Amino acid sequence: MGFNCLATAVLSTESRLFAEGFMSTHYHFLLQTTAVSEVMRRCRYAYARYFNTKYRRKGSIGEKKYFSLEIEGMHHTLAALNYVIRQGLHHGLAATPFGYPHCSANAYFRSDLGKTIPALMKEWNRYKYLPSNIKVPVSIRMSEDGLLLREDVLDVAWVEQNYISPRNFLFQMNRIADEKDLENQQKENGLPPVTMETIETGVPDFVLKESKVFEFGKVNRSNMTDLELCALIDTMLVPKVCKERQDASVYLLSESKRAELCEWLWRECLDARRQKGTQSIFANKYVSENQLRRCLSLQPFAAK
Repeated sequence: MGFNCLATAVLSTESRLFAEGFMSTHYHFLLQTTAVSEVMRRCRYAYARYFNTKYRRKGSIGEKKYFSLEIEGMHHTLAALNYVIRQGLHHGLAATPFGYPHCSANAYFRSDLGKTIPALMKEWNRYKYLPSNIKVPVSIRMSEDGLLLREDVLDVAWVEQNYISPRNFLFQMNRIADEKDLENQQKENGLPPVTMETIETGVPDFVLKESKVFEFGKVNRSNMTDLELCALIDTMLVPKVCKERQDASVYLLSESKRAELCEWLWRECLDARRQKGTQSIFANKYVSENQLRRCLSLQPFAAK
C-alpha cells in the first residue's frame, strides 16, 4: 500500500520515479520532480488515511519533516540508485537485493535475468488497494496482490541506461562501496556524496557498523522482522485482549495496557532464549525490547 500511495503521488504530479525501497520504519526513493513537497504530501496523506482506517486511529503518521538530497552527475546518480535498490540488504533483511520484495530491485532487466512479471489482476478492486479519490491511467496494471506494477510506474528504461548492461547491474548489486566511490563523487561536482550516513539521516535504529556487515549478505534469520511481529500482535494477541470487538486494533488499547502487553511479550522472548527448542509464541525467533515498543506504538527507550 505504501508503494501504491507513492506511485499515485508520482503520477498525479507528473514526476519520474526511478527507484524505491520500503522498510517498516522508513522508505527511500529516487525521482525527478519539480514538486518534491507535493509528492511527499500526497504520498503521506494517502498512506495516513489508509493506515488510520485500518487500525482505527487518528492523526498524522511519522515525522513532519523529511530528508531530501539533490543528485547530479553520473557517479552521484549511480550511488543513489545502488543505495535505494539495495535497501533490504543494508538493513539485514535479505542476503541479496533481489530477496527483499518491498523494493524495485526485481523490476530492472527482467527478461535478461529470467524474471517473470507477477500474475495480473483482471479487474481492479481500486477501493481496496488505492486511495478512493485517485485516478490512475488505464495503462498502469495491477498484480493480483493489489500492487501497482512497478514496470508501469518506474522509468525502468532510464535506470537500465544508467547501468548500461545486465551484467554491470548484477555487479553493482553485489559490490561493496569503497573510498574510490567517494573520490569519484567528490570530483564530479560540489554536492555532498551519497553515503549510508547521508541517506539514513534520522532513521530509527540505524547502526552504520551493522549495515556495513549486512552489505556482505549476512542475514540473521533468527531475528523476527517488524512485519512478522506486527502480524503476530494483530492476529493473535490484540483479538484476545479485545474479545468483544470485531475491529480489534492495538490503537484501541490504553497506553498502560500496551505497556503491560509489551512487558509480557518481553518476558516470553527472554524465556524462549533461555529454553531453546521449546514451544514459544515467537517460534524460536528473537525480538528486541525497542522493537516490541515500536510495534505496540510505545515510545522507544532512549539510547544510552
